Amino acid sequence: MRDQPTMSASGSFADRMTRRRLLFVSMFIVAFVGLTALMALTLMPGGYSKIDILLLICFMITLPWTIIGFLNAVIGLMLMRFSSDPVASVCPIDLGRKDQAPTSRTALLSCIRDEDIAPLSRKLTAMLVDLERNKALGHFSLFVLSDTSKADIAAEEAAMVDALKARWGEALRITYRRRTDNTGFKAGNIMDFCDRWGSEFDFAVTLDADSVVSGEKLVELVRAMESNPNLGILQSLAVGLPTDSAFARVFQYGMRLGMRSYTLGSAWWQGDCGPYWGHNAIIRIAPFREHCRLPHLNGTGPLSGTILSHDQVEAVLMRKAGYEIRVLPVEGGSYEENPPHLLEFIRRDLRWCQGNLQYFRLLRHPGLRLTSRIQLGLAILMFIGSPAWMIFMGCIAAVSLMMEPGELPLHTAAGGLLFVVIMTMVFAPKFATVIDIVAHKETRERFGGGLRVLSSAFGELLYSALIAPIMAIAHTVFMTGLLFGKSIGWGAQARGLQSLPLGLSFRKLWPQTAFGIFAFAWVSTQPIEFIWPVLPIALGPLLAVPIAMATSTITLGRLAMRSGLWKLPEERAPSLLLSDLGLPALGQSDDQQDTLVAAPEQASATVRA
Repeated sequence: MRDQPTMSASGSFADRMTRRRLLFVSMFIVAFVGLTALMALTLMPGGYSKIDILLLICFMITLPWTIIGFLNAVIGLMLMRFSSDPVASVCPIDLGRKDQAPTSRTALLSCIRDEDIAPLSRKLTAMLVDLERNKALGHFSLFVLSDTSKADIAAEEAAMVDALKARWGEALRITYRRRTDNTGFKAGNIMDFCDRWGSEFDFAVTLDADSVVSGEKLVELVRAMESNPNLGILQSLAVGLPTDSAFARVFQYGMRLGMRSYTLGSAWWQGDCGPYWGHNAIIRIAPFREHCRLPHLNGTGPLSGTILSHDQVEAVLMRKAGYEIRVLPVEGGSYEENPPHLLEFIRRDLRWCQGNLQYFRLLRHPGLRLTSRIQLGLAILMFIGSPAWMIFMGCIAAVSLMMEPGELPLHTAAGGLLFVVIMTMVFAPKFATVIDIVAHKETRERFGGGLRVLSSAFGELLYSALIAPIMAIAHTVFMTGLLFGKSIGWGAQARGLQSLPLGLSFRKLWPQTAFGIFAFAWVSTQPIEFIWPVLPIALGPLLAVPIAMATSTITLGRLAMRSGLWKLPEERAPSLLLSDLGLPALGQSDDQQDTLVAAPEQASATVRA
């Protein structure tokens, strides 16, 4: 019999969530109006020209994500510092007893497409070993769901599964299924499992090829689903795996800083309309199969057809059906790999960009909760903000070039205050978590001490300031291409460390380089006191090719590891699960690390895929 949703929250908690959301919206409106007024004041001298109006509109488009990130950070910091149990205050679910063995049937879904089999095999093996270590192996089944397009890789996949069966076949069920086409991409892959085998299982844990989840975390997720029949999806907090990629090390350190405060803050007001990121999460199969089939977007063009960013749509459809979607904001036990170099990072982001823009077609989908519609709208604004920012910067440059010498048609005091406020809000999630880490002795020691935390955080802030305009340009160029029918597919992802060749890097990043050249030409015409705030905006794109190439090398990766900066707690005290993976950042020999570095030709082929 199909599970039916029940009310997990008392009336008082439902009322509390309503008050939280009203308070959050009120704070958002106050901040939006206040910042818009401050920008209007900055532009007031000399009256409002058409360019001034365009500047104000573009600024307003970029505001929502900035304000929401800031509010989430402040709320998260307040919870971390003053709540006796921050997790319970934002995720009030019954996690069950720790001595309670699972009684349900759970499938582990490893969704793959043209992956490197050796690291995938290590991850799956480590997870099964950890499940056995936690005496929970018999409560799970493993399904390797392949959309691989290449026969030689498919043969390696089958051999890997045979090896897993030879070792684990008597302890748990292991199934390999390869589709001859990847209709619906990953979402279609998972729904195909639900149609074939879903009736045999209660829950499924969705995994990407780079996912690793500990046995303890898997059991915890299952217990929570068993104890809360109203839960449709429970998302774990996936953190970056230790890596020897310089690009990924700095990036995921910044993500780790921002994630804790941001996730706690967002969960505080999103509550039962939480996020689903498509992996490292557990889903209730029966309602997922019944209610979460993705609509096919009619029409032609890149924003029609199959929905690329499937996860958030599945989440809002599950919530529409009456089931809760929650995130468990606890670090540890759930891991993922981040892109090893800048080009792969951009490629992944562009797929998300196209997928999120498809949400325009879903904003009026019948029956969705108001919070769900807001989430879809924010997902769109996350990328629309990039071209708005580019137009904003273009207008600033145009105004400055049209000014007479000594003329300054801006309110400098208001503009200076606005700049400080916006920069503080942009980096607030990271500031909030750094404050909490430094203030908490045990956490501070896990990150290597206060001085190392502050040094790493400062370096990451500079790094992210250089990367941000590179990404904004990539988004803008890509969205311009969408207007002319250009789109991105769902190909194999680059996972291992790869040294990027000059030719490929320049072909992919020439728009950033051109922007950087023009930006520096503009900066050279400006008074010295106005140069430093915009210097990263010009410097990052100008150095995009060297940054991409340098941060993809094993040399810089080793230097980053040996420096002790951007080192995660998992590297300082690895769990048995991570030790089983034998990651380079956890102490492999130099010879072993060298085998992970692909030749430039391989990198070129992968990025073109």
